[in-house]
Amino acid sequence: MTQTIRNIVSIIKANWVGQNDVAVIDTISIDSRSLQNGANTLFFAITGPNHDGHVYIEELITKGVQHFVVTHIPENALGKANFLVVENTLEALQKFAAYYRSLFEFPIIGITGSNGKTIIKEWLNFLLGPDFNIIRSPKSYNSQVGVPLSILGINEKHNLGIFEAGISMTNEMEKLQKIIRPTIGILSNIGSAHDEGFPSVGEKIKEKLKLFSSVNVLILNKNKTINAFINPKIKTFSWCSDDKSADVYITKKNNGELTELQITYREDTFPITIPFQDQASVENAIQCMMVMLYFGYKHDVIQTRMAQLYPVEMRLKVKKGIYNCTLIDDSYSSDFQSLKIALDFLEHQKQHKKKTIILSDIFQSGLNNEELYSQVSQLIISNKITRVIGIGETISQYKNKFINGITFKDVAEFANAFDQLNFENETILIKGARDFHFEQIVSMLEEKTHETVLEINLNAISHNLNFFKSKLAPKTKMMVMVKAFGYGNGGFEIAKLLEHHKVNYLGVAFADEGISLKSAGITVPIMVLNPETTSFAAIIQHQLEPEIYSIKGLKAFLKIAEQRKLKHFPIHIKIDTGMHRLGFEEENLQDLIRILRGNETVQIKSILSHMATSDDLNHDAFAKSQIALFEKLSSQLQTELNIKPIRHILNTSGITNYPEAQYDMVRLGIGLYGISNDDEEQKQLENVGTLKSVISQIRTIDEGESVGYGRRFIADKSTKIATIPIGYADGIRRSWGNGVGYVTINGKQAKIVGSVCMDMLMADVTDIDCKEGNSVVIFGENPTVNYMAKQLGTIPYEILTGISQRVKRVFFRE
Repeated sequence: MTQTIRNIVSIIKANWVGQNDVAVIDTISIDSRSLQNGANTLFFAITGPNHDGHVYIEELITKGVQHFVVTHIPENALGKANFLVVENTLEALQKFAAYYRSLFEFPIIGITGSNGKTIIKEWLNFLLGPDFNIIRSPKSYNSQVGVPLSILGINEKHNLGIFEAGISMTNEMEKLQKIIRPTIGILSNIGSAHDEGFPSVGEKIKEKLKLFSSVNVLILNKNKTINAFINPKIKTFSWCSDDKSADVYITKKNNGELTELQITYREDTFPITIPFQDQASVENAIQCMMVMLYFGYKHDVIQTRMAQLYPVEMRLKVKKGIYNCTLIDDSYSSDFQSLKIALDFLEHQKQHKKKTIILSDIFQSGLNNEELYSQVSQLIISNKITRVIGIGETISQYKNKFINGITFKDVAEFANAFDQLNFENETILIKGARDFHFEQIVSMLEEKTHETVLEINLNAISHNLNFFKSKLAPKTKMMVMVKAFGYGNGGFEIAKLLEHHKVNYLGVAFADEGISLKSAGITVPIMVLNPETTSFAAIIQHQLEPEIYSIKGLKAFLKIAEQRKLKHFPIHIKIDTGMHRLGFEEENLQDLIRILRGNETVQIKSILSHMATSDDLNHDAFAKSQIALFEKLSSQLQTELNIKPIRHILNTSGITNYPEAQYDMVRLGIGLYGISNDDEEQKQLENVGTLKSVISQIRTIDEGESVGYGRRFIADKSTKIATIPIGYADGIRRSWGNGVGYVTINGKQAKIVGSVCMDMLMADVTDIDCKEGNSVVIFGENPTVNYMAKQLGTIPYEILTGISQRVKRVFFRE
């Protein structure tokens, strides 16, 4: 893509303020963190309820970005760059993408529905890839922002496009239709996702069908409800398993782990075997087969390629590697667009100065190899990659384009040289096309732990943070608690994400937690809430900010600070307003004022207190008395010391229940991790952590036989028992056993039987179709942490923070 500023001004109908309207643009960006931003980048300052891209403009100018689409020009940036001023930057991005799409005339497949969009897109790319040069949405880029960014990846060498469109409310699809302009439509499964954004299911169907208003053909599963909403002018190509009037009639039969389909189309009937049994995968595969039929593929080609379909991994995963390495696992795809995304993700997540990329041959770029690997080289240089390891015969031919590059013809050759590659203390992005089997490389580099993992959804954390931000006044700051290893979810990765979201403070309980974050490169101010006097020297050394809650503690800190001749070192004063745990009480406030008056060694950065009952409106009067006392005592400190610090008293529940007491800042804790004691609020939050394991062994016991220690479960009939490698050493309470709790296997609840052991538990799977190696959900969506806590008579905090450090954390972004 190459456009001049003058052209773009005309396309998006902007007012241009600048000095060079013939400047050439070859990259569009909305991400201020991307190291791919440069002199030829046009940055769209997207604004939303909890985000404003304009705040990054000055920083971007210092990094060499010169061109911006804005709703207003920041005062300090005027005259320093080119500005294209519009009323709405998102609409301007969409308008530009729609124009760019109009420059190309090849077939475009547009996919929408509630479920299966990304899988259908990836499978179509696999099935049609040998015959087309395909451009497709990277990952799940199907939103109002993601779709235009996907379209802008088209180049003149592409001859087929596959784009997905996702919506969550009315009046969104029409905008996406203008951008994608599909010639072939696929309507995937219509489920309950985003039902809350539509008045009815019918309205949701009508909205989704807007994507297909000008297609040549619409492919879908024939359904009376959906057919009622389809414009009769739209040509359909339908399939069905129970209606022979469909264009393609299909019967299916399970055969072990496979599904055998009989396809009747026109006068022919032929078989297809799909390597899946679950209904969703079978439906998604049929949609792909329909495209192949529409394109006129021969039956034998369809049969061969459909039999090779594979599970699609849609997430970038962060894993712990050997020798203190961090792995970013993107080992199932290799195309130019997704490489850009993966490199950005690497920059956001890196914990080490050294950055390595292991990269396979890249397919379907739309560029010749010389141009492609030149551009890949530039990407790698701009992202400051330390070392490149290329795997594949093609990338090996362009080894000289990479500084500090080494190449291997295949994974086997890489494995033979593995010990000489000296992986240590580095972040490693593993990105390869599926044919290269890079999962073998992940296995070599991944730290070996048992098969139980806690998966952390970084998208859900962002969602929950923005949900609570939406409750705040515009000027209210936010501190986020990452103590106790991020409530058991993992400290650094979450802190890094919060730093990107520009939270004002991070809160930890003890100095060592803060030191760990600072040592890993976190720059956000970090408050230590329970500092021990023995840690004050380390707190000063690592530029942490202590909470001071007693005269003794204050004097001890001042002594060390004065010895080091510090000036205005930030501290935070804790007031006890009724929690009676830590803090200055009203009677010793004058002693505090006397010590601090005129003292220049420290600066009171904030005054805080902690509410005891903000989550229980039965104690509303007590909560309000705490707020009133905080107002009185904090105001007294402000007046007598002539200071204007940040004031904060609200925790997660307080944000919701006492919005009038936001003061200058709030402290978000367990709400970030998707937990609320308010049922309505809980519906708005997304699950962050899913604890998973696998079935180690399945056995059948007879009536009268027992399971586990103490024979606490006796079978009253022939019973199938699954043993799962997770126990109380991993953080699962023993009281969760003996029929109290359950796990979820293949979508069904399996009651835990017998006692939970140190390293394993057993579940009754008599009525569940499962096998050894199947995934087991210990908690997440079902059962939820809230449910577990209620059944065990405890609180969600205890469940989350109790998960052992021996359980591997895997971080992912959808």
